[in-house]
Amino acid sequence: MPRPDVLKEIKEAETRADEIIAEAESDREERIAEARQEADEIRASAREEAEERATERLAEAEEDIEASREDLLEEGEETRRALVDDASDRIDDAVDLALDRFEEAVDAQT
Repeated sequence: MPRPDVLKEIKEAETRADEIIAEAESDREERIAEARQEADEIRASAREEAEERATERLAEAEEDIEASREDLLEEGEETRRALVDDASDRIDDAVDLALDRFEEAVDAQT
């Protein structure tokens, strides 16, 4: 093969190699961009799911707190009623004791 033809083939091979390299670099850049976009979407989705779970857990905690609050209020009301009943039962005794002491004090003066 004549020398100019060999040089021409080498030049064409180099040109094809440059095109292949340029195409590979372009593909690489596209894949990197796609991967970054996908990673952004995954992060956004994960963030959204985490916020939803946090909102659900907060709602559950609020329900639990409200249930505990209701239980405490009911328990406190039962205790209050028991104290009122106990105090009511002792009123007669307290009145009798006060009258007895008053009578003793009056008798002591006479």
